[in-house]
Amino acid sequence: MKANASAGILLYRRNGGGLEVLLAHPGGPYWARQQHGSWSVPKGIAEPDEPPEAVAAREFAEETGFELDAVATDPTRRLDLGEVTLKSGKVIHAWAVEGDLDPELAHSNEFEIEWPPRSGRRQMIPEVDRVAWFAPGEARSRAHPAQAAFVDRLEAALRT
Repeated sequence: MKANASAGILLYRRNGGGLEVLLAHPGGPYWARQQHGSWSVPKGIAEPDEPPEAVAAREFAEETGFELDAVATDPTRRLDLGEVTLKSGKVIHAWAVEGDLDPELAHSNEFEIEWPPRSGRRQMIPEVDRVAWFAPGEARSRAHPAQAAFVDRLEAALRT
C-alpha cells in the first residue's frame, strides 16, 4: 500500500428491497456537530507490508467492534470499489461486503487527545462515536465528498 493510504469496508444490506450502507461518524469534539460531509467508510492506515484487504478488515473491527467475518453474509465475497483521493492527497481503497449488524451494539477503539487545545488536559475519545445505516442518497449527503463515489460504485456493481 502507498504511504498515506487507507483501506476500508463499505458494509451494505438489502432492507425491504432497498439498499443501505453502513457509515461511521468520527469521534471527538472536532466532529461532534458535523453531520454532513463527515461520515466515512470504516477505514484506517496500513502497518508496513500489511495487505490492503487485511487493513480494511482490521480497521472495520477496530471502528465497529464487529469482526467482519461475523457480520458478512459471505466473508469471501468482496466487491472492489477502487480508490478515491481526498483533497489532502490521502488515498482510500474500499471493498463492499454484504452483511448486517446492529449499530446500537457497535463500539470503537479509543485514542488520546489534548482537549481543549493547549490546555494540558488529555482525554480518551472513541475513534468512531457511532455507526448508522443509510439509504444511498442520504449516505452520499453524509459521507465525506470524495467517499460518496464508493456508494455510486456499489450501486453500479449491484445493477450488473
